[in-house]
Amino acid sequence: MSGPDETHKAGPEETQGAQAPQGPVPPAAPPTPGGTTPPSPPAAGDDENLPARLGEERLAEPVVRTGMFGVQDTPDTSGYGLLRVHRAPVLASPRPYGSYFDDVADELGRALESAGIGFSDAIERVVADRGELTFYVRRERLPEVAAKFRDDPALRFELCTGVSGVHYPEDTGRELHAVYHLLSITHNRRVRLEVTTPDADRHIPSLVGVYPANNWHERETWDLFGIIFDGHPGLTRIQMPDDWKGHPQRKDYPLGGIPVEYRGAKIPAPDERRNYS
Repeated sequence: MSGPDETHKAGPEETQGAQAPQGPVPPAAPPTPGGTTPPSPPAAGDDENLPARLGEERLAEPVVRTGMFGVQDTPDTSGYGLLRVHRAPVLASPRPYGSYFDDVADELGRALESAGIGFSDAIERVVADRGELTFYVRRERLPEVAAKFRDDPALRFELCTGVSGVHYPEDTGRELHAVYHLLSITHNRRVRLEVTTPDADRHIPSLVGVYPANNWHERETWDLFGIIFDGHPGLTRIQMPDDWKGHPQRKDYPLGGIPVEYRGAKIPAPDERRNYS
């Protein structure tokens, strides 16, 4: 047994003098069953790339609307009245895009140049995000670009599965978007084409001449968003009655005022329901 005057010897976890660490020394990680030491935890700055952190820079953008739908003239019936929606930053992906995306972009550029069209003259920007490749096409070049996607042997996107409308009231000068989803059965590939148009000039060239099945999809996009597809053989309503006023899926379309009945049970219009204001 050691006596009370025996000098204490420092253990492997202790350091004497000016080099002593500040604060407690963390215990060494136990070895794994295979005999190797487990990897050290990520550094303090490494969590910036975690999925939960991605997109936080968007919080610095201006708030473009509040609530789920941005409606101001009727009470909040959704329970999301305090939701704050920030403006989405304009994205453009650098090369390489990954997967087959670079091959598609290269072949499209080659096909356009062979027709005397510069890539940047037809394509505003390219975005590769969440496993999808999107070409933002200048609206006056849309039929030519779509024809290259369909006819060029290296591209061969034979099928357009439809056109979807989107309304971004805060995107000044580009408020209305039309999104086309193309599928190559030959190469088993998918791409998206997106075209923008200002609300004051809601015209986009029709693609019925390139993809005839878009006839009904363009009618629906006109019916619900008000985008006029120039050259369409019969641009009439397809969902709403012919005498309907307005385009119901636009963000500025008023909610409420139309009661709904189901076999005698009347559901009040949104401006008459319980609200959270």
